[in-house]
Amino acid sequence: MDFTPHTEGDIATMLGKLGLGSTVDLYRHLPGQVVLDRPLDLDPGLAEPDVMAMVDQFASHNTPLVCFAGGGIYDHFLPSVVRSLTMRPEFVTSYTPYQPEVSQGVLQLLFEFQSMVASITGLPVANASLYDGATAVAEAVHMAVAATGRQAVWLSRGLSPGIRQAVVTMAAAQSIEVVEHPLVDGRTSWSEQTPEPAALVLAQPNYLGMVESYEDMVSLAKPMGALAIASVDPMTLGLLRTPGSAGCDVAVAEGQPLGNPMSFGGPVVGLFATTRDHVRRLPGRLVGRTVDGEGRPGFVLTLRAREQDIRRQRATSNICTNQTLNAIGSAIHLAWLGPHGLRRVGEFSAHKARYLAGRLEELPGVSLANKRGFLREFAVVLPLDPDEAVAAMAERGFLAGIPLGAEYPELSGGLLVAVTERRTRHQLDSYVDALKEVIAGG
Repeated sequence: MDFTPHTEGDIATMLGKLGLGSTVDLYRHLPGQVVLDRPLDLDPGLAEPDVMAMVDQFASHNTPLVCFAGGGIYDHFLPSVVRSLTMRPEFVTSYTPYQPEVSQGVLQLLFEFQSMVASITGLPVANASLYDGATAVAEAVHMAVAATGRQAVWLSRGLSPGIRQAVVTMAAAQSIEVVEHPLVDGRTSWSEQTPEPAALVLAQPNYLGMVESYEDMVSLAKPMGALAIASVDPMTLGLLRTPGSAGCDVAVAEGQPLGNPMSFGGPVVGLFATTRDHVRRLPGRLVGRTVDGEGRPGFVLTLRAREQDIRRQRATSNICTNQTLNAIGSAIHLAWLGPHGLRRVGEFSAHKARYLAGRLEELPGVSLANKRGFLREFAVVLPLDPDEAVAAMAERGFLAGIPLGAEYPELSGGLLVAVTERRTRHQLDSYVDALKEVIAGG
């Protein structure tokens, strides 16, 4: 039996409301090269098992690549228990837990998620998640502007280019001036500039993989009355000092490495933690623990100062939902790892990155952009065009990294390489051998 979710009448009604003549008109805005200009080459008489066999055959043409690319999305090991528990129907089918009497399971897990995010960041309050790491940074800037009444923000150029673009986009709509501070020897070089900022923002480690100095940012921000915001990599927090212990006011993160597959870049989840001073400006939702009339413990939505819940002009955020299922995956993964496991993941990744960097330095014409201070991601300078190297390495079974020249012209031959605990010694050595072959042929 065929399953058709929309009848011809449904489709006609929709098109009429939109003022369109056909479903093809829905896609007129897309570039022609990505739109199929012919019917699907499928036999309408095929049975479902035959269709699935055909799809499997198509999929068999895909070439799996060993991933050495990072830049915010990482190929960490995802324990089976995470997917098994996250995909339980009571979590997958749950929606916004406005009615606590029927949502205790989800609310408790979100409360545990918040507690663990607060623990790994060293800050007392964390929300129930945001869309992704980029919007988390943008929301932190928005919160800093509201807290200080200032209309400028200082950004480290070590932030991910995607994050910087998200902040610039948000800032343009709110007349916020964005001042970028350069990298010197791979780390942020802060200097006093005008106008006075609402916040200083850096990445830890930064986009080039370098470990930054919290103290340089915090010591500059505090006397000016600006907030110190750190965009952190959660998988390094078992090794590095927490942003809270370093005096940061806000810590945000891309939570994909915790409990979420790479999924071609999404959906992902944003982490957000701050001090008690700013809890009233916290974006998104906050789940709290309380007791009912009979003294039994329970969980409720304590804070949701969003535009759909209060008067728009008083809203602290335009985030209309959160990534509950992704956050649940992060909570389960963190609980499974524990503090010791999180540290071990960081150690394995760092040791393997150091080994690979040393091997790559032995290749003719290859050098490290910054020899000291990186953790599990680093930039190498190649003797050939990085885009050509990435294409040639893909033919040899590797996703080699991210070319840096477009965003960092000073690293026109640069390639950003990421190493996680998943990479084996054989894969590391094979990567070096393949790149050696590419260089020799280039």
